[in-house]
Amino acid sequence: MAPMASMAHQAPLTHSVAFLARRAATALAAVLVLGAAAAPAAYADSADAPSASASPKKLPDGLYGSKDPQYDGVWRQSLALLAQDTVGVRPAASAVNWLAGQQCADGSFTAFRAEPGKPCDAKTPRDTNPTAAAVQALAALGGHGDAVKKAVSWLKSVQNEDGGWSSMAGSASDANSTSVVIGALAAAGEKPQSVTSKKGGKTPYDGLLTFQLGCAAKGDERGAFAFQLKGAAPNADATAAAATGARGKGFVVEPAGKGADTPVKPLSCKDGDKEGNGDKKAGADDPAQAAEAGDGYLVAQLDKNGQHLLSAMPGAEKQPDVGNTADAVVALAAGAHGTAAAKPLKWLEKNSADWAKQSGPAAYAQLVLVAHATGTDPRSFGGTDLVAALNATGPEPAAAAKQDTKDADDAKDGGGLGVVWVIGIGLAIGAGIGFLLSSRKKSRL
Repeated sequence: MAPMASMAHQAPLTHSVAFLARRAATALAAVLVLGAAAAPAAYADSADAPSASASPKKLPDGLYGSKDPQYDGVWRQSLALLAQDTVGVRPAASAVNWLAGQQCADGSFTAFRAEPGKPCDAKTPRDTNPTAAAVQALAALGGHGDAVKKAVSWLKSVQNEDGGWSSMAGSASDANSTSVVIGALAAAGEKPQSVTSKKGGKTPYDGLLTFQLGCAAKGDERGAFAFQLKGAAPNADATAAAATGARGKGFVVEPAGKGADTPVKPLSCKDGDKEGNGDKKAGADDPAQAAEAGDGYLVAQLDKNGQHLLSAMPGAEKQPDVGNTADAVVALAAGAHGTAAAKPLKWLEKNSADWAKQSGPAAYAQLVLVAHATGTDPRSFGGTDLVAALNATGPEPAAAAKQDTKDADDAKDGGGLGVVWVIGIGLAIGAGIGFLLSSRKKSRL
């Protein structure tokens, strides 16, 4: 991540704090810092500005995690339920009902509603990211067809003219929001390529591919995706999301199978493709080619940094970004790049345990989904039973897979995962804020 000096020249933030917290770096101190500083720009100066629900005095029954859900409640709940479903665990009814009850009447979701019985109004900050995450979870769990249909309808209603989405409706599209919505559309049984904008008839893929840097970019930036077009710069977080989304996939990526090892194909540029003779893109009309070029950029960054991606607080040294590395592994697995995915996967197995324990349910869920995409055992992930650890952060599942029942109590008694962690500022910086800042998505990595 670039130093603070470069961030000063960036456009104002146009997305919710829940969006910034995607990587599940939910250390309370970090959330509070960003919560005060990152209100959507469109609402920052308005007395009638939409605002997130206040922090609850008591955590709701059924909610995963022990930290303040004000900015990431729906997001972390969706990932937790989706990860459980992926490994054959049936979540508690209270957990599923909590998520379903967060939906507004128009189909949208916000980061968190402290009073779900109170109707959403003009001040409710509806957000495409938790909406798309909830769609993926509820569609996978089944039995919520109407809720999924209403959410998808709302997402379609806020599609931008370029075919993409922003976090907050009415703002400029970004690669990450567009990618997570593509995943939601696919999970709901829609064909993303058939969902077109009302003006211009642009598809989500049309919108997504505009963020990719082509042959006019510097050699080591080619194939990367930028977060937004304004001030476009290569961003590994956006690239990992886009490489998965461009293949029409969401959070759950099915493993390609043993022996699947398609070579990564970075964007190849000839002299005639460079600036002045047309900026060749990886796949202006081919999302699959664009995804391949994005994977090429990710592999180069991983190779450069010891098989993990980096982020940094402004003014601080770069540090490993576990969440972004996990996203990169999923992106590579989605492309059936077995060898390329195996290297950062090995790094995650050795280095993700502390991060997940400090970050909570969304982090455990993210690693479970990594394990699923790569065909790795989530119950023995670098010595950690991710499934038991995830289960212990929320209400007891209605039905656990047989191999989980033996270790569930041990995880609750010995793991210390179901209680509020007291995290110092230094630990929050090391384990949380860097990841949140990496999700600002406009910085060069």
